[in-house]
Amino acid sequence: MEFYLRSCLKTSADPKDAKQEIEQLLTDAEKTILTKGAPEGEGAKITEWNLSDSGIFITIVSGRYVRSHDAIARLKKPLADLLGKKYRIGIRGIEAEEFKIRLPADKGLKNKNIPYVKSVTFENNMLELELEMGESEMRNRVPDRILSLIEDKLKQDDYGAKAEHWNLLWESEDKEFEYFKDPTEDMLENGWLKRGVGRGQWVHGPKITKLFRTFEQIVIDELVKPLGFEEMIFPKLVMWDIWKQSGHAKGIYPEIYYVCAPKTRDPEYWEDVMDYYKVTHEVPTHLLKDKITEPIGGMCYAQCPPAWTYFQGTTIANESVPIKIFDRSGTSHRYESGGIHGIERVDEFHRIELVWIGKPEQTVDVADKLHEQYMKIFNDILQLKWRKAWVTPWFMAQEGLVGLSNEKRVGTTDYEAPLPYKGENGEWLEFQNLSINGDKYPSGFNVKLQSGDELWSGCSGVGLERWAAVFLAQHGLDETKWPETFRNRFGDMPKDIIFY
Repeated sequence: MEFYLRSCLKTSADPKDAKQEIEQLLTDAEKTILTKGAPEGEGAKITEWNLSDSGIFITIVSGRYVRSHDAIARLKKPLADLLGKKYRIGIRGIEAEEFKIRLPADKGLKNKNIPYVKSVTFENNMLELELEMGESEMRNRVPDRILSLIEDKLKQDDYGAKAEHWNLLWESEDKEFEYFKDPTEDMLENGWLKRGVGRGQWVHGPKITKLFRTFEQIVIDELVKPLGFEEMIFPKLVMWDIWKQSGHAKGIYPEIYYVCAPKTRDPEYWEDVMDYYKVTHEVPTHLLKDKITEPIGGMCYAQCPPAWTYFQGTTIANESVPIKIFDRSGTSHRYESGGIHGIERVDEFHRIELVWIGKPEQTVDVADKLHEQYMKIFNDILQLKWRKAWVTPWFMAQEGLVGLSNEKRVGTTDYEAPLPYKGENGEWLEFQNLSINGDKYPSGFNVKLQSGDELWSGCSGVGLERWAAVFLAQHGLDETKWPETFRNRFGDMPKDIIFY
């Protein structure tokens, strides 16, 4: 890896009278401040320098240790001290005349549109980036983050098109199915639900709503109460700061619904919008876009990140862990990138989110108990054909936490079930997951434990639409054919609403 920076330290006056002292300072710097923190022979090198009547031009090349943009920052203060004390000359700032980074790569980048990068070229197994930025960006370590981004992109390309690694952990016995309809279409025909106005949105009638509420009560009876989870209410409008700290801000943008605030509540400011609607009976979205702010955040995408504001910046008492909480207070919204379909792939959905926090061994223990209870629910109560698999999402693969080789258990377990109407070799739908997130969230939100021990967390989202999609696909809409263990909990089917 190589950094090349041709820079100019802009001066308030001609520095030529200090030429000999500048030369000595730069010579000494190569043996001192430009080598600090680097292995022997790996410090930054000054390959060229000269003066003009308004600045000092310095070209620096380096490897990964004392990077060129750090090296020029290290030189600024001693040069400012030298010129200021004796010559009354100030340094007004640093300009990057030419800034390049070269790093080895097996292939080029698919997407070359990267902030502050003027051009990207690939030749002879080397990727060369030409950067365009000022002192503020260099001081704020933007080049390092660009480099990390490039390395992540290259790793992601190697990781493959699929967003996660998958290893089968357990699979139930085969079952004979008697129902082979698409349950969404069947429910539409039988008045269980109707399409909402919004994309991927449904209006759920009394029958499927009671199904949801029965699932919810099963979660309360079999997970929440036995394992001691306490209910909380998490915000459903998520601000950017939350996603920055949770890590979602790295790539959430194609999948969230954005939220903007009005610039003012003054009715006069909105009079033209209201008048337009009164005259045309059409909402003038072309006028609205100039009267709202830039997005302040988005609608709930994953339920657990907003919960961490309750713990942010705190030290949790030893006796309080493991903390076990859950939320069921509202909808989640996700612009479904794979395309909407039925009730299993929607943009608006209902979930119960379980979150737990504790020492690593406590976090793993809670996860193990949840796995046991899920197995009881899916085998004994819902009587599904299903399987579970260890998956490593991309953000964990970046950290080397790939597949079953991860002995620390950080990662996600997906629960999947076949949909008979898709055919014998058809799609298995992920209908449940459970994640051990390690220290990702405690670290991101600066949460510590009184004892100083490492703090971990886990989360598990129960998607009511997904449970319904799997249950109905395997058992059908006729409640007399549902497992008795479930019918006893469900009770009587609500009466149909009849339309004429």
